Amino acid sequence: MPHRTSTAATPMKPFSRSLQWDLDAAVDDDDGKQHFADDGDGKQNTERGLRRPSRLFYLALLYTVFWALVFYHHFSTSVQQSGGAAVAAPTALQLKPSAFFSASRFFRRDPCTGRYVYMYDLPPRFNADLVRQCGRVSASSDVCKDVSHDGFGPPITGGGEEGSLPERGAYDTDQFMLSIIFHVRMRRYECLTADPAAAAVVYIPFYAGLDAAMHLGNKDLAVRDALSRDLMDWLARRPEWRAMGGRDHFLVSGRGTWDFLRSPDSTGWGNTLMTYDLAIRNATFLNTEASARHGNDFAVPFPSHFHPSSDAEITGWQDRMRRLDRAWLWCFAGWPRPRGNGMGPERAELIEQCRNSSRCSLLGKLNHYVPGHAMQLLESAQFCMQPRGDGYTRKSTFDSILSGCIPVFFHPVSAYLQYTWHLPRDYRSYSVFIPHRDVVDRNVSIEEVLRKIPPEKVARMRERVIQLIPTVMYRHPAAKGVTFKDAFDVALDRVVDRVAKRRRAAAEGREYVDSVDGADSWKYDLLEDGQTKVGPHEFDQYLV
Repeated sequence: MPHRTSTAATPMKPFSRSLQWDLDAAVDDDDGKQHFADDGDGKQNTERGLRRPSRLFYLALLYTVFWALVFYHHFSTSVQQSGGAAVAAPTALQLKPSAFFSASRFFRRDPCTGRYVYMYDLPPRFNADLVRQCGRVSASSDVCKDVSHDGFGPPITGGGEEGSLPERGAYDTDQFMLSIIFHVRMRRYECLTADPAAAAVVYIPFYAGLDAAMHLGNKDLAVRDALSRDLMDWLARRPEWRAMGGRDHFLVSGRGTWDFLRSPDSTGWGNTLMTYDLAIRNATFLNTEASARHGNDFAVPFPSHFHPSSDAEITGWQDRMRRLDRAWLWCFAGWPRPRGNGMGPERAELIEQCRNSSRCSLLGKLNHYVPGHAMQLLESAQFCMQPRGDGYTRKSTFDSILSGCIPVFFHPVSAYLQYTWHLPRDYRSYSVFIPHRDVVDRNVSIEEVLRKIPPEKVARMRERVIQLIPTVMYRHPAAKGVTFKDAFDVALDRVVDRVAKRRRAAAEGREYVDSVDGADSWKYDLLEDGQTKVGPHEFDQYLV
């Protein structure tokens, strides 16, 4: 008889065993041919002749399901990431074959997870129409010039006056254009989504600053408040707003908080955007100056004159600021205010001391404000004075940082209690603080304070200022491939983080409060690491 191999003598490998189901249905005869077993009348035996699905079949099925899920993931993610941009300009979905066969493409974490933003498509009366009506803002300034180039203003070519600005990316940017700048940048944000349910936060592109500027002097309060009330009515009808009562929404005003805090029953300054309806207080407001006594408004940097498009432009500018020969010890770019008017005495004493010093330089109103002139002065000094202006804060603070000039503040609300997202908690690492009362009462010489700072410490402070440059400027919205985070990125990250904490609190049935709302709200961001209880602070005396 032909030799048969014993199956018991050579154990099968696990994978080979999976094929045995198919082989069991076939019987070898003596001539080596295979026949299916039958029951004698030509029918296949139901126990051995009925072929069961093989493991190969199941493997093939799993393989098919896997790739179906892969393709579904690819299409759904691509559509979601491009969904926000499609609101403004739908584009065709283009897929690269290589993307399907890259394992890392399917197993890496979605970079937009937890960062998606849903942006309202507001009626044009809340934004675009305000830009078109720029001529109504003021007869004393050309606001239509300021709103050009997506809020950056006219380009400054060739480095401006005396080459004090970059060759590329320099603009004559007005300090009140941030709402436009932010909106244009958001339109190109890589994590926009058309699905509100997938969004981490909801953005309201209302140009509140432009609206306020058009009506701040209007004695008709109904007219002054009209558009803000229209916005609240519009939001109240939206399911996205009702989902969390506005707690996941944010708005960029482009002006100081004080322009939106008028009480509904008051005839004072500003409009009632942030006060007349309790619901609007749930939203997060980004202003160029915030209140130290409210928990829902946060200060972000004023826009300066440099809006770079690449990492190289940033690093090149930083290196240039390091190499500058600074001829003056200190300087002040600004002009006097009436001595009896609020912050006037502080400026008057500062200007007088500068005029009496051979190591200080001034740029006042008689020179007219030209960005190149101001930047040239700031770049020529080691320390730049930043007294209070119309409010506590000044655009010049960020012009100073852009110039690599160490800012000198006279009141903690001018910076330390404002830009807690963008400036270091250790204010001594990048600035000098001289109490304004000491200056007004003539108890201190500004120059003596500055001269006592050791040269090595001055060098460390200036380097810290230069390192801050990327995080306090607003890059060009068309920039691609940049790795640094600018003021937009820093602010949006913090808003997303704030809303995430509010969502978690809501899921636990409680209200999240990220600041000590009320008289001590400013202290929250000044708590030391691990500190949970708010106690006395060195700045308390300035906020009584």
